Amino acid sequence: MRKARDGWNPYLMGGLAGLLSVWSTYYAGKYFGASTSFVRATGFIEGKVLPERAAGLEYLVKNAPKLDWQGMFVIGIFLGALLSAVVFREFKIQAVPDMWKRSFGGNAFARALVAFLGGGIAVFGARLADG
Repeated sequence: MRKARDGWNPYLMGGLAGLLSVWSTYYAGKYFGASTSFVRATGFIEGKVLPERAAGLEYLVKNAPKLDWQGMFVIGIFLGALLSAVVFREFKIQAVPDMWKRSFGGNAFARALVAFLGGGIAVFGARLADG
């Protein structure tokens, strides 16, 4: 079996992802993106928990929560990563990745907090840039 460090070349994969993005834009007229999917998922949950509040939000009224190609793209990313980890026998459940432990220690709460904040900043930036 191949080891993680013997994985696919990140430069080649990045270049292929870029070409796929150009092709999808040309062919379908749509840009690759995932941030809208998270907003729609949040809107869907909010619509179930606080339907009167969700109905009053202009953005959610205009962009009704739905499962579209972007949602399927996000699900595909998750399933593809899971399949890859299982096939290459690298799948393991752990609260703190080994690389994080080596650099910052084994505090699971600190790792979760940094991951949550980093994800929040990334989604904010993506939405600020209109996806």
